[in-house]
Amino acid sequence: MRRFPLLALLLFSLFFSNITARVQAQSLRALKHEIATLCSPTMAGRGYVAKGAERAARHIARRFREMGLQPLAADSSYFQPYTFPVVSFPDSVLVSIKDDDLDPGVDFLVDAASSSYRAHRQRVQRVNVGRYKDSSQWITQKRYFNEHKIYLLEGTDSLCKLLHIRPRQLAAQLPKSCYIIPIKGKMTWTVATHTIPATVLYIQDSVLPKRLRRMNVGIHSEWLPAFKTANVVGMIRGTAVPDSFIALTAHYDHLGRMGWDATFPGASDNASGTATLLQLAQYFAQHPQRYSLLFMAFSGEEAGLLGSTFFVEHPLVPLANIRFLLNIDIMGNAEEGITVVNATSFPKEFALLDTLNKKESQLPQIRSRSQAPISDHFPFSKVNVPAFFIYSNGGQGYYHDVFDKPATLKLTNVDKVMDLVKRFISALQ
Repeated sequence: MRRFPLLALLLFSLFFSNITARVQAQSLRALKHEIATLCSPTMAGRGYVAKGAERAARHIARRFREMGLQPLAADSSYFQPYTFPVVSFPDSVLVSIKDDDLDPGVDFLVDAASSSYRAHRQRVQRVNVGRYKDSSQWITQKRYFNEHKIYLLEGTDSLCKLLHIRPRQLAAQLPKSCYIIPIKGKMTWTVATHTIPATVLYIQDSVLPKRLRRMNVGIHSEWLPAFKTANVVGMIRGTAVPDSFIALTAHYDHLGRMGWDATFPGASDNASGTATLLQLAQYFAQHPQRYSLLFMAFSGEEAGLLGSTFFVEHPLVPLANIRFLLNIDIMGNAEEGITVVNATSFPKEFALLDTLNKKESQLPQIRSRSQAPISDHFPFSKVNVPAFFIYSNGGQGYYHDVFDKPATLKLTNVDKVMDLVKRFISALQ
């Protein structure tokens, strides 16, 4: 007779495990769907052409509305609008050598601050800038550059070391013309909030012929002095302490598009974090907590943490009432666990997070890291809002390039990260 209670317990355990597995599988499918939506061609890389960032913001606001989150803006919308200057590349980005078009984003990148430039069969002159022994020689050389030639700059690494600057700082020193800087290996694009006189092309040296005499260039950049964008903010009211807040944040913007043909989907950075934010919002909309929960999707992160900075300068809730903030960025694969930035600044909260993880045997590792100004937690940290920035450890290394696509994301253990965040928020006193 004693076997029957044990059998019943075993059957119940199997049933419960099956239900849990189904819920996790459903959550993962929803996460993948959100990432695919945010990386779809209609979003245009969530940047500054084809209304990419605007469409992403509207999608997030629509999801907040479906979940029943409360808007906080004065106009009863989810949007906190603001503007900032940015350089965009809406159409022509052409580089042709010997009548063969190079592949934008794969064979070359345009410096994000570049001016427009157009030339047909323009003469190319090689200049070895690595031979200079002091900065005065470089200053003299710059006087001889003119916009009627294209210059292939050799030895830029040595010149940058001499001048104690980075390649993009070197680009800012160049006078008006077109310049080629050869690149080996991975190329990384960015966003520029200023323009430079030159047009600078970072081209893979493997596609540059030994004798490059003439080439075609057609680069159209557009300066947008007041690009309109918005943070997207919603709230779930707390059951016990509604005037205090736990904030969950992620940036939804990415690099957008470089011309017609090079789109930067930003699947890991940060469609994955935004999708995670939306999944958590959906869960907590059905499971309210003691504290009110803020869900904030920021724009302008890639341009310099601009959206989060704007919120800190124009808060929709008193910053002093934010009990804790969790910023989620790059959540594409937590195969090796997560890293927590600011862990050393808040040892009590980090110990809680680590204990919850070990107790439930969730993630393989939680790494502690000190303060770093590398994501949207930082503007809040500067005004003493307690905050963690969580990112996943794993993935294939695609970052700020055209290869960061949904298909490259494994999303290993991301469901466990979400579960840990849920437990952490519930346990915060």
